Parts: sequence; C-alpha cells; structure tokens
Amino acid sequence: YATLGLLFVNISVGGVLTNFAAPPVIMVAKPWGLTTAEMFVHYGENAIVSILVSTTIYFLYFRKELKVLADRAGDHDGDGKGDMIQKDRKVPLFVTLTHLGFMAWTVLMLHYPPLFIGGFLFFLAFSQATAHHQNRIELRGPILVGFFLAGLVVHGGLQGWWLAPIISSLTEWPLFIGATILTSFNDNAAITFLASQVSGLTPQMKYAVLAGAVTGGGLTVIANAPNPAGQALLSRALAALLPTIIVGLCMMFFPDRGIDEMFAPVEETQVISPANH
Repeated sequence: YATLGLLFVNISVGGVLTNFAAPPVIMVAKPWGLTTAEMFVHYGENAIVSILVSTTIYFLYFRKELKVLADRAGDHDGDGKGDMIQKDRKVPLFVTLTHLGFMAWTVLMLHYPPLFIGGFLFFLAFSQATAHHQNRIELRGPILVGFFLAGLVVHGGLQGWWLAPIISSLTEWPLFIGATILTSFNDNAAITFLASQVSGLTPQMKYAVLAGAVTGGGLTVIANAPNPAGQALLSRALAALLPTIIVGLCMMFFPDRGIDEMFAPVEETQVISPANH
C-alpha cells in the first residue's frame, strides 16, 4: 500500500515539470500564462526534490519487504536472484517510433482541435493495422475523463460569482491547505480551473492554489486510471499521506523570489488591454 501511495503522489506532482503534463496545470496554463520553463523553474525543482526525498525514505524503510518481494518473483536463470518475466513478443522499432511521433504531434497541436483529433484518428487506425504488436487500447477511461474536463470548462465558467469572494478572502496558506484537502474529494483539475475564474488573485495565491492541487493529487479519487485503487488505499492505510506532506513542505517552504515575475505578464495584459480600446 505504501509504495502505491507513493506512486500516486509522484505521478501527480510530476505533472508540474511542464505546462501540459497534467490536467490541473493545463486548465490554468493559458489564462495564467504559464510556460514550460516557468513551470520547471518554480514548481518542477521542488517536485523533483520531494520525489527524491519521499522515494528514498520509502526505500530505506521498506527495503526488507522489497527484498522479500524480489525473492518471490522466482529464479528462472539460476543466478540466485528473482527474475522479471517479459513477453517473448518484441515490438518493432517502427511501432515505437510511430507512437512517439503521435505523442509529439498531440503536444504540438494541443490548441488546434481539427489537427489534434485528426492525429488521434490516425493513431487509432495505425493501432488497428498493427494490432498484433499492440496491447488493447482501453478508451472508456480516457473518454470519461475528457467528458468530465469538457463539462468542467462549460459549467465551471459560471461559478466565479460565488468563488470570488471566498477565494479573495483567503491568504496563501489557507488556499494551499484548502486546495490540498478539496483535491482529496474532487479532481484537482476542477480546483485549479475554478480558481482561474476568479480575477485579482495575487501571484502568491495562484502559486498556492496550483501547488495545493498537485500536492493532493495522490489522494484524488476521480479522473485518473489509478484513482479507484487509490480510494481503497486511502480508506485502509492512508499510505499516500506521508509523501503528500513531504510534497507540501517542499512546495511551500522552499523560497522562490520569482513568483511575481512568473505571473506578471498575465496581470499586465489584463490591466493594459482595456485602455487600448
């Protein structure tokens, strides 16, 4: 349970290394003007430190249990160590390269729906044509996530009237803690998107909301494939709690004097553009 909880948290916080790797970041990347370089400098470094610290602690604490698991794998080649059994069927290099090409196309065409959807359809056709080299594609989960995010964009834009006075009355730490706790019961993309509907947030408040959303992402129970297992995990052992705390400490206690510059372009654009008309 502990290693699974660590995995969920690391996956969530790893999404801040770029501005397109995680739904909570994607939801605010454009309205807040976040670039990949800014995400890596102001969030990514803290995320990497927290991942290394959490993983090291879990490795040292559970090293005996991990060794037992390795021994249970079975020794098939007589070298005295447990072996991982891999499929004999090898995937041709052109299939792997084509998949990487589709991934790159998706990232580049993220804001051009016709090209994005066209690339996705070509990917489905390629997967069908090379089905003997592919694992089965499970579309149900991703489609449900897509509908959830689409509904969030459609209906979330109408929630600013009651969110604005609540969020504006809070400071950085209450915002961070609130976003982390709410993420335990809601998708973290919903938290950041609703925050983006509120005008007048300071750079520190924006940082706190996004940091809290990704910090609690290991506790999220909807919109990600591991979430059902994560819900059962939390209800039984709270195994994701320790890495969540470590991530939160790294995000909020490491000094970062560049937050104002990170969000400054968006603030300046909102103030200047009405005067130009």
